[in-house]
Amino acid sequence: MTQSANPPGVLVHLCSAGDWAQAQVTGALRPESLNSVGFVHMSTPQQVHLPANRLYRGCTDLVLLQVDPAKVGAPVRWEPGVPSDPEAMLFPHLYGPLPVDAVIGVSDYRPGPDGVFGPAG
Repeated sequence: MTQSANPPGVLVHLCSAGDWAQAQVTGALRPESLNSVGFVHMSTPQQVHLPANRLYRGCTDLVLLQVDPAKVGAPVRWEPGVPSDPEAMLFPHLYGPLPVDAVIGVSDYRPGPDGVFGPAG
């Protein structure tokens, strides 16, 4: 499932509502991962449930940012996730902060009653 050959029109990023509010003040989202690993974790709408369940299971304050990859202003590289992700699945990684201007939509992203997230859209 190599997606780099035909990238989607919209990427998504999960964050807390508080982090999104702060990004709107500063003009860009700079999650901790930007300092620790050098990129912002992104997903396609069809794969966002994988990191959501791994990192945020049961969280009820998440927002899903819909991002126009043409507006991010930094390289997006399609790279492997973690070993438990489906074989050959690649995730988009943004090698720079996520500008607020690249976000074209925001929606609440809530788990089901069992605390498990499903694909977006």
